Amino acid sequence: MFPLSRAILRVFLRFAVLVTLLGVAACARAPVEEPVQMIGGVLLSDIVEGYGPIEDAQYHLPPIPPEYLQGVNRRMRVVYNGDDAPGTIVVDPHAKFLFWIEEDGMAIRYPIAVGREGRGLRGETVIRRKVEWPGWTPTPNMLRREPELYEPYRGGVPGGLASPLGARALYLYRGNVDSFFRIHGTNDLGSIGNSGSAGCIRLFNHDVIDLFDRVPMGTRVRIRTYEESVRLEGEEMANRGVELPPVYIPPEELLGPLRSGPVVTEDLVQG
Repeated sequence: MFPLSRAILRVFLRFAVLVTLLGVAACARAPVEEPVQMIGGVLLSDIVEGYGPIEDAQYHLPPIPPEYLQGVNRRMRVVYNGDDAPGTIVVDPHAKFLFWIEEDGMAIRYPIAVGREGRGLRGETVIRRKVEWPGWTPTPNMLRREPELYEPYRGGVPGGLASPLGARALYLYRGNVDSFFRIHGTNDLGSIGNSGSAGCIRLFNHDVIDLFDRVPMGTRVRIRTYEESVRLEGEEMANRGVELPPVYIPPEELLGPLRSGPVVTEDLVQG
């Protein structure tokens, strides 16, 4: 073999260096992209504390998208501005808040939606019954007012992800008589912070689970008047939200299994 001349060797080395630099540049231009992590359609980085995924019984609740949790529309621990005793629930149907009064002058404030039936709630009631994953049947008033919406569900929807009563229901009594008013969950996320044409007092499922675990049987529930809401929350907050048209999300549009078995209609009135 003949030795390479110095000129040829220099060309060869320059070519090798060029190839190496091109390879490095190509790698720099095409970084490996990490997959976007999402849970239930929500970016992992966007999940709001307290509203992440929940496994409850045999059901999976996805995170609540952050657009529904803006401003005051999320669970908060606040200094309570009223005179109610600890261990009381106070519902402000005007500012769309529910307060669980604590021992130290604080309260947990939950955003709510208030339906037509809920706006008729006055004075004081007591919780005499608590149900996990209650079923639902449209009331006679619902069937009469919007038959095209509710008639397909006359026979009721069993408890589960598709039930409009959501994950929990608290049943309000006057003395020992059922008032037919309920505090319950909802799968209609956009209703929270607003009024609706049907239903009672609704919370995000995440919030009604949190409240349900805190509240004992026999808890007193008091409803604020509009004048009290203006005095304590301010006129603007006392008129928070808009009235939404009736909406029912059909079971087939919701993911997850439905609980099998009969629907107990006594659990379902005023959904």
